[in-house]
This record gives sequence, structure tokens and C-alpha cells, in this order.
Amino acid sequence: RQTDRLGLVVFAGESYLQCPLTVDYNILRMLLRGVSINMGGTIPDGTAIGMAIATGANRLRHSDAESKVMILLTDGSNSAGIIDPLTAARAAKQVGVKVYAVGVGVQGRAPIRVHDPFFGDRVEFIDDSLNEEILQQIADITGGEFHRATSLASLEAIYERINQMERTE
Repeated sequence: RQTDRLGLVVFAGESYLQCPLTVDYNILRMLLRGVSINMGGTIPDGTAIGMAIATGANRLRHSDAESKVMILLTDGSNSAGIIDPLTAARAAKQVGVKVYAVGVGVQGRAPIRVHDPFFGDRVEFIDDSLNEEILQQIADITGGEFHRATSLASLEAIYERINQMERTE
């Protein structure tokens, strides 16, 4: 994107604004590079999808942009937070935010790299817990779309598709 204001909401067991809406893409990239799975223990474990949608929609609600788009990128099912994802999606729709939900990862058991202070870095296998049905409902409610990314190439293709669909002057 060349002139769009972009922001970043980070979430696990809670959500918070990592970067407010900006056209300074260098700052956004720098802040994105600082995001990690652990985040230094600053965010409780879990997946607060409803909170992430609410945080993003709250930042976009006062925007005068013709198109307000949120990309919800998640590898899990809602397991935390005080706001239900479908309630958050309905609220996002009320303020004109369209959510493109992108589920990442493979179905079944997936390898993840973890850092253990005692045993060092290692790979553990977890069961995929992505709730595609909820993500599809979120997209439907807000007028967006749901996509499943199983590789970096498919994720890049999804972002390009969204990029082409959401063009305004």
C-alpha cells in the first residue's frame, strides 16, 4: 500500500495496540519485527479474537476513510477475553469495519518452535485448534471473507487478493 494508514493490534490472551494508524511504514515494520509468540511474557496466553476485533474496530471507528478494513490473522480458536468474537464482529459492522479473517497453519498436528530457558530451543507438536466456522461467521457478518493459509506462499496470495479487492482513491 502506498498511502493507506495501517495499524497493528497484537493479541494472545488479551489484545493491545502495537502501532496506531500511520503512513510511516518503516515504523510499522519495526514494530512488527518486535512481535513474537512470547512477547516477553507481557501478554497472557490464549487467543482473544473478540478482543482483537474490538480493539481494531475501536481504532477505526472514527476514521473518515471510505474503506475501513481489518485483517484478522490467527492460528487459534477464541479461548480468552471478555468479548465474544461474533459480538465484536457485529460491533465492527456497526462502525463500518470489514473483517478479512485469515486462519494460518496446517490441519492436524503442527510443529511450533518454543524456547525453554532450561533446555533451549526445541520443536513441540500441538493440535490445530483453528475454528474456521467462527472465522467464516466473522467475515460474513462484516462483509469480509475468510481464507485459510497453509504456507507462506498462500498467505502472500491471500494478502494480494485482499489488496486488489480493497482499492479506493
